[in-house]
Amino acid sequence: MSDVEVRDNPAAERYEAWLDGELAGIAVYEQRDGAIVFVHTEVDDKYEGRGIGSALARGALDDVRAKGDRDVVAKCPFIKGWIEKHPDYQDLLRRS
Repeated sequence: MSDVEVRDNPAAERYEAWLDGELAGIAVYEQRDGAIVFVHTEVDDKYEGRGIGSALARGALDDVRAKGDRDVVAKCPFIKGWIEKHPDYQDLLRRS
């Protein structure tokens, strides 16, 4: 969804998806052992089915890549599933 603006909010340790000036969804992360660990993704019920979650995942992971990070741990089932469906993002996953 092109109207979604994804922003990192490091103070809250989350990426936020904004649509028309309203917070539509969040992807919560933790900085652990040099990795960014995505732990939870949530989209407000009134925005369900509008591609907010996908836009949020893509925006967050694009930002991680732009910052030069390559150590993503996807504990969140939504982020994990999204990466599995988009192989061009699998290079971001931490290799253990």
